[in-house]
Amino acid sequence: MASGDWIKSAIKRPGAFSAKAKAAGMSTQAFARKQANNPNASSRTKRQANLAKTLGRMNKRRSKRGGRR
Repeated sequence: MASGDWIKSAIKRPGAFSAKAKAAGMSTQAFARKQANNPNASSRTKRQANLAKTLGRMNKRRSKRGGRR
């Protein structure tokens, strides 16, 4: 199993969270920070927000290393 295979299985609705962020007029990461702690957000949105935050951190670390490993 490749290291990135879990990402493909974790993303159930590709583009859905970024569409929500765009509709709110925010970036994906800003929307994720806002929704992760929002008590009125649905559980699906909270899970999507947590995944977006995780993937954002992974992307930041990868870009500092200079590519894939």
